Amino acid sequence: MSATADPAEDRTNPARRLGLEPGQVVQELGYDDDVDQELREAVEELTGTELVDEDYDDVADVVLMWFREDSEDGDLTDSLVDAQEYLVEGGLVWLLTPKTGRDGHVEAHDIADAAQTAGLSQTSTAAVSKEWSAVRLATPKTAKAGKR
Repeated sequence: MSATADPAEDRTNPARRLGLEPGQVVQELGYDDDVDQELREAVEELTGTELVDEDYDDVADVVLMWFREDSEDGDLTDSLVDAQEYLVEGGLVWLLTPKTGRDGHVEAHDIADAAQTAGLSQTSTAAVSKEWSAVRLATPKTAKAGKR
């Protein structure tokens, strides 16, 4: 058996779609029973580290934030501002929200407004599971670096 990943598997791995790399620390916020376990496992497998939670006392390279509208998750803008406290300089937030038609779906314009108010730039989206959509939100330093 080869230690090299199959190129077809590489394209279908949801963690690869998020641009994650081995060794990165990924902090998970908003975990609940409805999260996509396959995505969580793919992130841990790719990075080679377990996901850390809100009690982690260091900074992370990426925040994976599960958010549902009209739930106990609170205000999206406040949650995005808080998520930045956990990031290394230039880190990313991947905002995961239920897809259209699912309970807890967050409208695209609400995400854009909250991200802008929180000082984040919405840079891309990724299909990561049947139930969840992912939006990549960059801190100002990350957004500027990507424009060079």
